[in-house]
Amino acid sequence: MTKAEIVSKMAEGAGITKAAASKALEAFIEAVKSALKKEEKVTLVGFGTFSVAKRKARKGRNPRTGKEIKIPARSVPKFTPGKSLREAV
Repeated sequence: MTKAEIVSKMAEGAGITKAAASKALEAFIEAVKSALKKEEKVTLVGFGTFSVAKRKARKGRNPRTGKEIKIPARSVPKFTPGKSLREAV
């Protein structure tokens, strides 16, 4: 499902225009990004939780040359589905 399809479903389900639904979706995405940048959790009860996971630095290998490389530590977004979402799928 694309972003445009989500906007259409939101507009239809909420009885609002596609422009309003698009603004609402953008605001939601920005709110989640902002919270994750601050390393806060975003929990939507029944749907799931967005959080930040830490990956440790590790050694990797360039598949083309076989040369060993260092992969730096970094933070990555993580989503854990809620109980009702798991049961629905």
